[in-house]
This record gives sequence, C-alpha cells and structure tokens, in this order.
Amino acid sequence: MGYYDTKKGIIEYTKRSQKWGGIKLIKILKKHLPKNSTLLEIGMGPGRDFDILKKIYTATGSDNSKIFLDNYKNQNKKSNLLKLDAVTLRTTKRFDGIYTNKVLQHLTKWDLKKSIKRQSEILNPNGIAFHSFWKGDKTEHKRGLRFVYYEIEHLKKIIGKNFDILEIKAFTEMEKNDSIYVVLKNI
Repeated sequence: MGYYDTKKGIIEYTKRSQKWGGIKLIKILKKHLPKNSTLLEIGMGPGRDFDILKKIYTATGSDNSKIFLDNYKNQNKKSNLLKLDAVTLRTTKRFDGIYTNKVLQHLTKWDLKKSIKRQSEILNPNGIAFHSFWKGDKTEHKRGLRFVYYEIEHLKKIIGKNFDILEIKAFTEMEKNDSIYVVLKNI
C-alpha cells in the first residue's frame, strides 16, 4: 500500500502541504486556456488547486488515491471526480486542457513518456497541457515516494512529437529556480 493510499499518509501530506498551491501556475494556464474550457486535473490530492480551477473551467478532478477522492467528495458533493492512474488515464472523456502541479514527478521517466502520449490522446485538437516539475537531475525516494527531477532539455526530449511546446521555464517555488513549468499544445 502506497503513501497516498493510507489515511495516515493523506493526513500527513494534507497538513504538510497547506501553504502550497498553484495560484501563480493557474494564472499562466489562464493565458493559454480559455475560461469555461473542459479541464482535467491529474493528481488533485486534497483539492486546493482544483478549488480554483473549477471556478474558471468545467473541471474534472482526478487522483489515483481513493482516500483523496472520497475526502474531497465528502466536502464537495457536486464535484466531477475520476479515479485515474496518471500513466494510463483510462477514461473515454476528452478535454480541452490537462493540468498537473508536481504530480508527474512521481512517475519513472519511461512512465512519464507513456503519460504524455496518453494525454495527447485524451486532449481535444489544439488542447493545452500544463505541468510543473522539480528542477534538477536526480531521482530520490522519500516516504516511499519517487521524486524525479528534470532539466528543461530533458523534458523537451520526453515531450517529443506529441506536443508543441508553447512555454517551458524555470520558476521559484521554495528556492530560486527550483521548479519548471511547461505549457504544451496538442498537435
């Protein structure tokens, strides 16, 4: 059983991450994805970013953790939620946009390639994908979780031929230029 599959892990993560959020990232997304577009958030966790996204977009939240989904649904009965694995994204729905905030970093590099390919399949033509990652060149494990860090050039190679890159930039989350965001357009 993984960290996000236990109540203890969920409580710990929710408490530890209270000050984290994607407000700055969502402002960038808004420049590329029109209001009221359909949007899938992959790995919504406790739902902080999703709370903002659903006010702007016709948003569907998703997570692979049933506990995260159940906790959010208990407080937000009318929310549209899906239990999805970030790699396979088994859904027949299509979206205008996909958003993640430091979620895909838990995948192996191989699984990230598979996820990016699958995202291009569930995005509408010219759809937008927005992702953020930790910047660096290492893999580490904490609390039973994998954290893969990326440099900009490596992300460009992984994205490959599935998307046009509209923006890819380093930004500061906790320390100067410790993160990268990427805005992609489906081909």
